[in-house]
Amino acid sequence: MCLTSMVSIQFGVALSAPAIALHGPMGTAWLRLAFASAMLLVLVRPRFHRYSRRQWTMALALGATTTVMNICLFSAMQRIPLGLAVAIDFLGPLAVATLGYGLGWRLAWPLLAGAGVLLLSYDGAGWVGNLPGVLFAGGAAVCWATYILLTKKVGAAFEGLDGLAMSLAAAALVATPFGLVQGLSGLTLEGVAAMVGIAILVPLMPYALEMIALRRMPTSAFGILMSLEPAFGALAGFLILAQPMTASQMTGMVLVVAASIGATASGRGE
Repeated sequence: MCLTSMVSIQFGVALSAPAIALHGPMGTAWLRLAFASAMLLVLVRPRFHRYSRRQWTMALALGATTTVMNICLFSAMQRIPLGLAVAIDFLGPLAVATLGYGLGWRLAWPLLAGAGVLLLSYDGAGWVGNLPGVLFAGGAAVCWATYILLTKKVGAAFEGLDGLAMSLAAAALVATPFGLVQGLSGLTLEGVAAMVGIAILVPLMPYALEMIALRRMPTSAFGILMSLEPAFGALAGFLILAQPMTASQMTGMVLVVAASIGATASGRGE
């Protein structure tokens, strides 16, 4: 489930690049969330009147986090290569994993990942990123860490995919004031069809798989099992967005993935 989710997310994000250019980060985030939410509400048909205040609060919190995470990642994609954006974004789950197994010497793993991000940021001729892009990716990392923690709670508080349906509906509502105008501007029937497909790739399918997976494993284990996420992001950037990587950047990617694998091995060794 996690591997399928990673492939779906990264290639779905890469395929969103034309929509981001047309509708902007906020408009694209709203379109994806709105279509995904509508499809899931029809499939799941959640019983709104039976949920407690605690369930509503958790769903709204997860929805708001999902919205900000999408907007930050798309904003970063406009400014820095996808592989770099995903590597920075990945520092969020890695922090969840490291803190989940305790502090101490394990803090070396996030530092190793940070060194990898620095190598990814330089292509031999100059820095490939800029400060706004890095900050947006950092914001996405914070949201991704929060998303993992909230998804675990929402998955436990709701039956089936009710929690996901509620949180995606909340995410679409939160995104509406920011992305409605941009999202509808220039939208064609062909664009609607493309956006429906992208909404299935991400967020619908991967978020459903992640919520189910988080019911079967500890939060810390989930956070570091996603160790291949940056590699999939770089692959999607190369195949779809024609963003090649130098030898030093590939080394940086290896360091980020190695940091995750090392955190996994050290955490499970006790």
